[in-house]
Amino acid sequence: MLEAPKRIWYRPLTWRNHPPVPVRKPLPKARKLFKAVLVQLWQHKKLFLGIALVYGVLSLLLVRGFSSASDATNIKGTLDSLLHGFGGKLASSLAAFAALLSSSGSGNTQVSSMYQSVLLLVCSLAFIWAMRQTLAKHKVRIRDSFYQGMYPLVPFFLVFLLLCVQMVPLVLGGNLYGAVVSNGIAVHLWEKAMFLAVYLLAVLWSLRMITATIFALYIVTLPDMTPLRAYRSAKQLVYGRRLLVWRKLIFLPFVLLLLAALIELPLILVFTPLAVWVFFVCTTLALPLVHGYLYNLYREML
Repeated sequence: MLEAPKRIWYRPLTWRNHPPVPVRKPLPKARKLFKAVLVQLWQHKKLFLGIALVYGVLSLLLVRGFSSASDATNIKGTLDSLLHGFGGKLASSLAAFAALLSSSGSGNTQVSSMYQSVLLLVCSLAFIWAMRQTLAKHKVRIRDSFYQGMYPLVPFFLVFLLLCVQMVPLVLGGNLYGAVVSNGIAVHLWEKAMFLAVYLLAVLWSLRMITATIFALYIVTLPDMTPLRAYRSAKQLVYGRRLLVWRKLIFLPFVLLLLAALIELPLILVFTPLAVWVFFVCTTLALPLVHGYLYNLYREML
């Protein structure tokens, strides 16, 4: 008499259980994406400059204030009194530029930081809606971007909140590594290397999670889209090509940092207070560049 086959109550966890990577079209080079964004923004410069102007004015009124005082000016003045020659001037300018970078995007108080977050969400939705409409050859106005682009505010905020949660391992790993090194807990080289490896693993963990969530921010702005569906769709987009997407994402801050250095360092050498205001303008104009680059990258991944 034949015995009944035994029922298997588990499924072995092997790499063969993962779905096969679908065949996709190759992504364009990062420099071509960046050039396409510049062309798009230039063709509709009145629209995007108008939205950026609204963002800059509200940020100036609610977050930054009209005072031109900055840590960069104080650091530059202090180092100029200690360092001499062209090398000293260059070192003080680099330190002032680093101070500008560290102070960008942060308010002086908790209230101003909250205003900054609200402005970032609202103006991001306006830029995304305007980019989608201009790519569809629709004629839009500045006020339409704020009126009609705000309908997915709650889903967009939920995905943004998920992005913040996914950054927790990176922040905790950085705080742990900084506390261990500064307090002398890790003395030997192998101890520092071990904690550095833990920090790098936390960075990779956060980076792996946020790679999909970044594009979910753009998917969730589609009509009748929920945050969960947007996140699942974004995971399918980046599945099997995260390393390639990371290369495209790393290119953007590198280029923006290089452009900011080319503009700011000569101004800091000549007149630091003016450089502070120019840096504020640059950070305001960087928002449409960032959203344009990421949105065009998202479209190329479809």
